[in-house]
Amino acid sequence: MTIKKSTTDIDRRLLMDRSVPGRKAFALPQSDVPVQEWPDQVQMRDDLELPEVSQLEVIRYFSILSQRNFSIDTNFYPLGSCTMKYNPKINDELSNLPGLADIHPLQPEETVQGAIRLLKNLQDDLGEITGLPAVSLAPLAGAQGEYAGLLIARAYHEARGDAQRTVAIIPDSAHGTNPASATMAGLDVVTVRSDLNGNVDVANLRELSDSQTAVFMLTIPSTLGLFEPNILEITEIIHNAGGLVYADGANLNALLGIVRLGDLGVDICHSNLHKTFSTPHGGGGPGSGPVMVKDNLAKFLPNPVAENRDGSYVLAKPENSIGSINGFHGSFLIAVRAYAYIKALGLEGLQSVSENAIINANYIQANLRDKYNLPADRYCMHETVLSASRQKDRGIAGIDIAKRLLDFGIHAPTMYFPMIVEEALMIEPTESESKETLDHFIAVMRQIDEEANYTPELISEAPHDLPVTRLDEVTAARKPILRWAAIDSDDQ
Repeated sequence: MTIKKSTTDIDRRLLMDRSVPGRKAFALPQSDVPVQEWPDQVQMRDDLELPEVSQLEVIRYFSILSQRNFSIDTNFYPLGSCTMKYNPKINDELSNLPGLADIHPLQPEETVQGAIRLLKNLQDDLGEITGLPAVSLAPLAGAQGEYAGLLIARAYHEARGDAQRTVAIIPDSAHGTNPASATMAGLDVVTVRSDLNGNVDVANLRELSDSQTAVFMLTIPSTLGLFEPNILEITEIIHNAGGLVYADGANLNALLGIVRLGDLGVDICHSNLHKTFSTPHGGGGPGSGPVMVKDNLAKFLPNPVAENRDGSYVLAKPENSIGSINGFHGSFLIAVRAYAYIKALGLEGLQSVSENAIINANYIQANLRDKYNLPADRYCMHETVLSASRQKDRGIAGIDIAKRLLDFGIHAPTMYFPMIVEEALMIEPTESESKETLDHFIAVMRQIDEEANYTPELISEAPHDLPVTRLDEVTAARKPILRWAAIDSDDQ
C-alpha cells in the first residue's frame, strides 16, 4: 500500500470528501408526534448530497479550520481604515447578559425601560464626543449611516425651498461608499482635487461651491491618514455657499477626547461603533453606524430616537424624520458594547486611545520612510499610507508584499487604497499593539524590502507556509469553483 499524502494533507479534505455512507453525527430520539405528510411534495428534495460523518469528525474539521484563520486574537492585523483592534472580552459578556440579550424588539416600552435608557445615554455620550448633540442609533452600518446623513441634508434643503441643491462635492481620495451613497440619495457627485500634500485643494473647492451645493463630504482624518489643516476654511466656504458639511467619521480613533467634529463646523457625521467602540470584527457584522447632527437638523433624523419624557424612556419619531432605514432600531447589542467601552474608559481613557493610536502609526511611518515612499511626508494620524512604488521598480508589487507578510503571521494591510496613491499600503496599528509587535512588523517590512533586492522570488511566490499558497488570481476571479464535486479516490 502506497501512502500518497501526509496526514496534514488528509486533514485538509473538505467535509464532503470525508463522507462515508451510513455514518452519522447525531442520534435523534424517537418522535412522539404522529408522522405528517408535507402538503406540497414539490418543495421536497431528495438529491442533496449532504456529508455523512461522525460528530467527532465534524468537531475536528471545524476546529482545525478555525485554527487556520487570521484573527485579531491570534495575529497582528494592520488593516488600514478598518480598525482591527482588540476589543475587551468583558464587553461581549455584558452584551450577553439575559436582561439585554433575551429581550425582543417588539416588547412594550414599559418592559424595556433599562434598554431604552441605555440607548439614550449612548446617544448623549456620542453627541458629547462628536460635538453633534442630536443622535440616531438606527443605522446598521457605516454606509447606511452615511446614506442617512445625506438624506438628512436633502431633507433640510427641501424644507427650506432649496430643492435645486443637488450636488455633493467629494474629494478624489474619498472612500468608494461616499459617491455611492450620494448617488443613492439622489445627489450629483462632483469631485474636488487633492493638493500635493494630500489635503483638499481649497482653491478648487471654492470654484466648485455654488447655489447647487447641497453637501460637502469630508473624511476626517482623510483616507491618507492625515488631518485636514484647512478644515475651518473649508467649512466656512461650504457654509457661505449655503451647503452643509458632512464628515465621514467612520473611524474616530484619532479624535477621541482630542477634537470634536461639531466644533470644526461639521453639520452631520456618522461613526462606526464596530470600528472605534468595541465590537469584534468578522463574519460580515453586525455593525452600527449612528448618525449625529447639529440641533437644527435633529428633526430630520431617522427614527426611532430614544428620549426621556417625564422620567419614562420612549422610542420616538422626530418631527420631520427621513423615516425608518431598517426594520427596528439599530443593532442593540452593539450599542451595549459601545456604551460599556465608553463608560469603562471615560474621557481620559478615550483620549489615551487616540493618543496611542497616533503614536503607533507615526512610529511605524518614521521607521519605514527610508524604505517605502510616503505620498505625504508629514505626521500622520491613526494610520499611515506607504507606497511600494520603489519596490515596484524592482518588480515587486504591493500585493506581493501583502502575501509575503502572511508568511510571518501578519495580516496584510489595506491594499491599493486610496486610489490616488501608487501601490498604496494603508497601515493602521491601532492603540492595542505593543512596541514589540510594532518592532516585529517594522523588521519584517524592512526584510521584505531587502528580499526584493536579492531573493525577489521569495516575495513573488509568497505565501509559502499557509494551507493555501499562491493562487492563480486571474483564473480564480474568472472561473471560480462555486460548487463541490467529488474527487477521485486515487487523488486523495
